[in-house]
Amino acid sequence: MELDILGLLLYCVPAIITGAIAFFFFREHVENENNRRNFLIQKDLQKDALPLRLQAYERISLFLERIKPSKLLLRAKPTSSKKEDYESLLIANIEQEFNHNLAQQIYVTDQCWSITSTAKNATIQIIRKATLSDKVDSADKLREVILSEMMEKRSPSDAALSFIKEEVSDIW
Repeated sequence: MELDILGLLLYCVPAIITGAIAFFFFREHVENENNRRNFLIQKDLQKDALPLRLQAYERISLFLERIKPSKLLLRAKPTSSKKEDYESLLIANIEQEFNHNLAQQIYVTDQCWSITSTAKNATIQIIRKATLSDKVDSADKLREVILSEMMEKRSPSDAALSFIKEEVSDIW
């Protein structure tokens, strides 16, 4: 009886060890195959998404260039001599450009979109602050004050563009 149990153990122990090794081997193999498939799917998705992401960065860069005060003032000429009308025209141009590019936030990082929005709002604040100045009494004087202020300091768009350039270089 003891001999039968010992004989049974001598047959079962190697079978259990072989079964455990086979189990771990196949589990590892299946896990590696799943990881490989996921990698290939991710690679295909990245290949399709990269051009869309780069296009979004291009559009945001164009937006930031268009709302630079120096370029905005050249493009949007005053329709009247009233500084308030010109302020409204400039802000409407910025908002229109921004709304035209709203969908780009899907393709860029949250931080990039936040910096873009901040640059837009800072540009609007520059315009509003200049309008409130005592030196400004006409649309032409408003243009002059904004342009002279932009000569002295960097525009919000420049800072945002620098960030975008860094982010795009990280993609490569």
